[in-house]
Amino acid sequence: MKRTAWLLAAATLSACSTLPQATSTDLYQCDWGSGQIDLCRYSSNDARVQALMSEMSLDEKIGQMTQSVWHRRSVSPEIIRDRRIGSIIHTQGPTPGPTALDWIDTFDKFQRQAMQTRLGIPLLIGVDAVHGQNTFEGAVIFPHNIGMAATRNLDLIEQAARITAIEVAGTGFNWTFSPCIAMPQHEHWGRVYEGFSEDMDLTTAAVIASIRGHQGDDLSDDSTVAATAKHYIADGGTDGGIEGGNATVSEALLREYYLPPYQAAVQHGIASIMVGFNSVNQINMHQHKYLVTDVLKNELGFDGVVMTDWNGGIRFGEPHTVINAGADLAMQPGNHYQFMAELKASVEQGVVAQSRIDDAVRRILKLKFALGLFRNPFGKRQLSEQVGADAHRALARQAVRESLVLLKSANQALPLKADDRLAVVGVHGHNTGLQSGGWSINWQGTRENYRGATSIYDGVKTVNPDTEFAPEGCYPDMPAEKVVVVVGEDPYAEMKGDSDQLELRDSHKDLIRQCKALDKQVIVVLISGRVLLIKDDLTHSDAFVAAWLPGSEGAGVADFLFGTDGFTPTGKSPYAWPAKFEHLPLDQHAPHALFPYGHGLQDY
Repeated sequence: MKRTAWLLAAATLSACSTLPQATSTDLYQCDWGSGQIDLCRYSSNDARVQALMSEMSLDEKIGQMTQSVWHRRSVSPEIIRDRRIGSIIHTQGPTPGPTALDWIDTFDKFQRQAMQTRLGIPLLIGVDAVHGQNTFEGAVIFPHNIGMAATRNLDLIEQAARITAIEVAGTGFNWTFSPCIAMPQHEHWGRVYEGFSEDMDLTTAAVIASIRGHQGDDLSDDSTVAATAKHYIADGGTDGGIEGGNATVSEALLREYYLPPYQAAVQHGIASIMVGFNSVNQINMHQHKYLVTDVLKNELGFDGVVMTDWNGGIRFGEPHTVINAGADLAMQPGNHYQFMAELKASVEQGVVAQSRIDDAVRRILKLKFALGLFRNPFGKRQLSEQVGADAHRALARQAVRESLVLLKSANQALPLKADDRLAVVGVHGHNTGLQSGGWSINWQGTRENYRGATSIYDGVKTVNPDTEFAPEGCYPDMPAEKVVVVVGEDPYAEMKGDSDQLELRDSHKDLIRQCKALDKQVIVVLISGRVLLIKDDLTHSDAFVAAWLPGSEGAGVADFLFGTDGFTPTGKSPYAWPAKFEHLPLDQHAPHALFPYGHGLQDY
């Protein structure tokens, strides 16, 4: 629709609403859309949804069920308009620019094209903001969920999600694919850190807090975004901890353990649920009609949007197998044409019922109305200045210090003092990328410092300016008497993190032993996305701290180490720690654990 036609269409609705004055770069719109249907006539969103659907062609409906991916440049604003695609995602790859307003400008171009289609249906714009707006360099990145659960502070989890929602909205998005409900059962799995805990009750409570933070009391509020519970279901319980593998589970275990957090998410109004790459009892979840349609939708009463994971609309077979199983929206990176053509053919051949298409589209449109996108589809520019704000960083710093778990404390090594002769040892100690893990700036994380973040060394040096940084380790005649040895895993995500190597690498073990051999007091800070085999390393330390993946605010680790402002340790492990490799996978209540579930010294 050309600009003049847009204005004429909007003018016909002036009796129903007041037209706001647009900026020079925005278009006018009435309160209820810019398409050819007078939505102002209807008093409820359900009626507006039905009015739109009564006018939609099959192509337009399938467009709403399709999500394309911006980062591979597989979709242009014009393609959005011409193919009536209803959703896009940005994740890995080229960014829209260095500032939050650059990102909003980019996504607004897509939104304008969507609003110029015949029916003027706005876009859902999604992002994997799983621990803060972690795709935008300069946003606040919180500890990964494993660390947030270690805080046991549900108010803090809710506040972190609230800040994430503001920074997501302030960079042009209206939808996040978080929180992750997985309750990982295998330390081998490369996504352990995405789940809150192996404990069902803690996971359920944390998920409820996260939903409240992201979605608030009203999804149409500018500072809220739609949240997504993932990955339905039992993705953390696959045999051997293999990403996308098969979970062999009984019906009883499924209902007693894996289902309750999703039931709670549904009861607390989660907007969308993403199905997993994994299978349950040899049936892939993208094609598991019993668990998706019969249990999730019919039994639990979920009335939101069920979406696929990456390329899920065709990854496991023809689109009809996924749509008939109950998925409403398919994430199709660079191959949306194939998905749309094959799904249309299936409908025309009667393989997919028109009622299944209509149910999916109704759910998608209902979410768009709930988000207020027909009233205000564009990026929330007024929130862009809050991205990376000092107040947001202060809360993330609090989350870091509360998430750290003190596993060992001896010889009065902690708390550190401002006049101690100190050194921070190891590359991880002064690298914000390494301390943040996967899903930080990039899908697989980054091994470099990124904008706005502070390293652990930065934080320690602020309190003790004479602190030395020794990336290669301790050495003879080193002035420091106490050394903070920062060791751990390098960033990984998804299948790249699946591993049987669950000990510190030899070079990191050597850092600890070398410093102890030089008669230093050794405080080990472990950066990891899961519990590791550390029994031998503990013997060479005076204090040992599980720091998980703390994110952008390394100064929070310094707060913990120095006991800043009277702080004392509060973190409790969300997993049991294995003593031997043969004990893996380690049950939460195993009597032979090195440290039990919930362990954490509460005093130095």
